[in-house]
Amino acid sequence: MNHRTPYIKTWEELSSEKSMIFLAGPRQAGKTTLCELISRSYTNYLYFNWDIAEHRTRFLGDNNFFTDVGRKDTTTPLVVFDEIHKYKDWKNYLKGSYDQFHDQFRFLVSGSGRLDLYQKGSDSLAGRYFLFHLWPFTISELGGDNLTISSFLKDPFQIRMKEGLKLGKIWKKLSTLSGFPEPYLSGKETSYRRWSNTYSRQLIREDIRDLTGVKSIIEIETLYMLLPSKIGSPISATSLSRDLKVSYNSIQSWLSIFETFFMTFSITPWTKKVSRAIQKERKVYLWDTPRIKADAARFENMVALELYRAVSAWNDMGYGTFLLHFIKNKEHQEVDFLISNENEPFLLIETKLSEKIPSKALVKFQNFLNIPAVQLHREGDGYRLIPNGPHKILVAPAFQWLAGLP
Repeated sequence: MNHRTPYIKTWEELSSEKSMIFLAGPRQAGKTTLCELISRSYTNYLYFNWDIAEHRTRFLGDNNFFTDVGRKDTTTPLVVFDEIHKYKDWKNYLKGSYDQFHDQFRFLVSGSGRLDLYQKGSDSLAGRYFLFHLWPFTISELGGDNLTISSFLKDPFQIRMKEGLKLGKIWKKLSTLSGFPEPYLSGKETSYRRWSNTYSRQLIREDIRDLTGVKSIIEIETLYMLLPSKIGSPISATSLSRDLKVSYNSIQSWLSIFETFFMTFSITPWTKKVSRAIQKERKVYLWDTPRIKADAARFENMVALELYRAVSAWNDMGYGTFLLHFIKNKEHQEVDFLISNENEPFLLIETKLSEKIPSKALVKFQNFLNIPAVQLHREGDGYRLIPNGPHKILVAPAFQWLAGLP
């Protein structure tokens, strides 16, 4: 459970081709632990953390301090730069370090800020690194025995039906404790509640305040507290601006900040070839799932998190250009999720707490898009393949189908 094996394998593949790797993900998702696990395969290793005053002082005294790493043999050393994006000129520093030392060192750059944002626009580091993400625990990581990506893309109806009792317990634990390692491994709801309250407060009052300069901390906290009640529907910045008595632009900016600091993620509507589809409003989901009290919304959020983890992993590994969407038209017909690849629809996924009859919207949009469709429910010990004209719809327990996601 603590081995983070899928992420170790991602590191091994990416680092075999590039000597600088970025690791991004939410605060307290286990990035430092993963760095420690990765370092075990290196005889020569140096860890730097910008948040540690002693490390920072050494860095400011000598930018090339890592070249003085103590060596035990002639193998290539690993240098970990943790939270270095908090240094104002961090991109130019890493560029210089890579250009001068890429053939002498391996670099692992870790941070809870959105390091992937710097892939966009003018990027002085372009072409010098690969990026991958570390997410909180998911059923697909904890359950093990995943499909290969090629096998899944060929047949997304494959489902793991063994160890159903074990997987059901893991799913319930994720629902009540979240997938963040500290509360999950504690096994206690009281520990989760203490952790969750401290976590959001520290992120907003420390990281967001210090790194963005935003001063409306109380309003931002209030917005975050409102989000659990908005899960499952396209979010309206206009409505939120009225509720909080702040500008529309402020709401949009704060929602963007939540994503930047991995407090939330959002998905966009799929509009290609869909008549009268809504086009602007996004759906927002939380990484801290147990904050959501409504059962149906929490269940949808958990499925969203599993799918988002999978899509980001496939992109990180270079298997395609995958995106997670939803479908909703102006007649209020909706399917919760659509996975696309290379801007073409690949798979529809609907969530229902207990309903085992495919929703009318799922049937309709499958017939229209001519792609596989899955409907996931919360409990059960079996699955069904239901005909829909020339197609089929897989109806299955979420924890069993999602456990096999590559």
